Amino acid sequence: MAVRALRGATQLDEDSRDHLLDRVAELVQQVLRRNDVSTDDLISIVFTATPDLHAEFPAYAARRIGITDVPLLCARELDVAGAMPRVVRLLAHVETDRPRDGLRHVYLYGARALRTDLPRDDG
Repeated sequence: MAVRALRGATQLDEDSRDHLLDRVAELVQQVLRRNDVSTDDLISIVFTATPDLHAEFPAYAARRIGITDVPLLCARELDVAGAMPRVVRLLAHVETDRPRDGLRHVYLYGARALRTDLPRDDG
């Protein structure tokens, strides 16, 4: 079993608590589902949010969907001029037998534009 890192991001339409919690929960669930990862396989998740998001901690969305015994961390994304607004990113460390090239990173909504090199996966 290897330790691997999974990436993902989602863009919010607005900085509201319920919207952030819904979008981040969706992102976490998609990352786990698309990579056949259970919460027992999780080592930790680091979330970042762009400086224009203030409504809630992204990690709280993971707690609300049952990820209660995994270390979670929130941080502020760099404030780069011209960067995409209202984005939450995640970096999940997992135990998996999948090789690196078998991982499926998840970019939702407008955040898909951050990784145009990845195959489009809407399912």
